[in-house]
Amino acid sequence: MTIDIMMPFYGDPDLFRAAVESVLAQTDPDWRLVVVDDVYPDREPGEWVASLSDPRVEYVRNEANLGVNGNFSKCVRLVEADYFVLMGCDDLMEPGYVASMRTAIAEHPDASYLQPGVTVIGDDGLPALPLADRVKTWYRPDKSDPLVMTGQDLAVSLLRGNWTYFPSICWRREAVDRHGFNGSFDVVLDLALQLDIVLDGGDLVLLPERTFRYRRHEGSVSSWTALDGTRFEEERAFFLETKRRLRARGWTRAARVASAHLSSRLNAATRLPAAVSKRDGAGVRSLLGHVLRGW
Repeated sequence: MTIDIMMPFYGDPDLFRAAVESVLAQTDPDWRLVVVDDVYPDREPGEWVASLSDPRVEYVRNEANLGVNGNFSKCVRLVEADYFVLMGCDDLMEPGYVASMRTAIAEHPDASYLQPGVTVIGDDGLPALPLADRVKTWYRPDKSDPLVMTGQDLAVSLLRGNWTYFPSICWRREAVDRHGFNGSFDVVLDLALQLDIVLDGGDLVLLPERTFRYRRHEGSVSSWTALDGTRFEEERAFFLETKRRLRARGWTRAARVASAHLSSRLNAATRLPAAVSKRDGAGVRSLLGHVLRGW
């Protein structure tokens, strides 16, 4: 069973090369890598991928820049295998990632998506644990064996604090195809997709083995949109809509968590000092509004 590894590309060429090489280094050879270049100005990284002599590697360059959501959606349309990964172009797979996922899928053939253990690294490639990831460890279930999660319990867990790492997740194509990415979101598009799948009866398998390295750096979309407050405008719209959907389903406990979503407010509060130091009045007002506004 082949696993498709879809890699939308627009970023640091050196980190991109390392990401591709981590796929080439997999101990299990049953994978297909598709790099989808979102018109990165420098053609050299794409030419390097296209020159690789591995028939499992494909390179696609978009005719026009599609942006985060658009390129992710295109990647999903290009998936051919039953299971796929939408890997970040600056992240790294451990050599046993594909082997571990193929084993887990065989043991949980009905899983909608699988979340492996993750090691967070910084720009230098060394292990790191900034505040955002320390918070994720507080919310993530701590289990030494695979854990199957579903229904309202899974929704509550994710809405308290999204402890998953989107680029590391292995998705069942059928589950994603039924929903796709919500075009209204860039920052929370992964959480929105997960809630769509959960509300549709899907389940998540949480795996304890760390087989993926997620790179945390300030250049990410979620980082720069957090500082000026636009991230939280998007989050507010998402949680308000999610609250309505959960109430309609009768999941009142999950609806209350979506309504409050304290971790989002606390995240906004941690961004305030940086906005103040930059004398960004609009950013400060936006962040304060998110922290204090009742939902």
